[in-house]
Amino acid sequence: MKNRVTDILGIEKPILQGPMNWITNAEFVAAVSNAGGLGILGPNAGQTTVTASPEETAERMRREIRKTKELTDKPFGSTLIVGGDLKYTWPILEIVIAEGVQVVLLNGVEGTLTEKIITPLKESGIKIVYRPLNPTFEDAKAAQAMGVDVYVVTGFDEGGTLPSSAIGTFTITPMIVDVIDIPVIAAGGIGDARGVASAFELGAEGVFLGSRFIPTVECPAAQTVKQMIVDSSAADLLLYRTLPAYYRSLPTPFAEKLVALDKQGASREEIAKLEGGSGALRIGMLEGNGEGGIISVGTGITPIKKIQTVQEVVDELAAGIK
Repeated sequence: MKNRVTDILGIEKPILQGPMNWITNAEFVAAVSNAGGLGILGPNAGQTTVTASPEETAERMRREIRKTKELTDKPFGSTLIVGGDLKYTWPILEIVIAEGVQVVLLNGVEGTLTEKIITPLKESGIKIVYRPLNPTFEDAKAAQAMGVDVYVVTGFDEGGTLPSSAIGTFTITPMIVDVIDIPVIAAGGIGDARGVASAFELGAEGVFLGSRFIPTVECPAAQTVKQMIVDSSAADLLLYRTLPAYYRSLPTPFAEKLVALDKQGASREEIAKLEGGSGALRIGMLEGNGEGGIISVGTGITPIKKIQTVQEVVDELAAGIK
């Protein structure tokens, strides 16, 4: 199972767990890394409350990084969001360097990947996994030229914030593989070993999954959310416009309200205002409150038939790597 991704990231299996905003914590991330993959702390890892302070956000991340170190001696990653005015980026950048995090996931929007961020990470020996919101030929080439170690190509099949271009994972993956030389990891709609095998057939050297890891014992998502995923399929998912492009959710009263607004012709800005940013994810997925939140998952949920341990999930996915 050794390849360029495992060599670069120092892991046993080229399986990366997506950061999923509110529903990661030290125990969950350590479980993924201990199972041989790469666990990644999300932007609000281990938290249940909102803070608007960049400094407090960074300190929260520091505490969760230290907890994770106590639970695993394997590499794990921390998320660095690259977008907007970067006011949250700089304090967290300092924390991940000071704490010796081995891998950083850069979640970026177009035009925000700069050497000001890449250079200090590389000088600190931190491996960079870059996952743009909208993968394009130009972006992939620019990331490679800037020294990114691994490029995550995300298709429209994913959960969370969807790309603006409705290009599926198994279409966009070979498109990007063919234009850059650094390893490409496929993300979006992969739910079992067959999806993993397909990604590798298309040239990916790893897979990046979020939704598949939610219905696990260790994930801090609400138990009702885990069971809803097990009981649902891709056919149940709702899709609606919002900022920056689209979101999808399993049916909740709040998600149905957002879909209705979309159908009535409300603007993306109006829908996003009601959605309340990542607040709807916290309420829906962490608290399990469908009246005020959404359950955002990708199209790869169909093969999920039971709640399992992280180790069981990683072993099943790894069976698709030949």
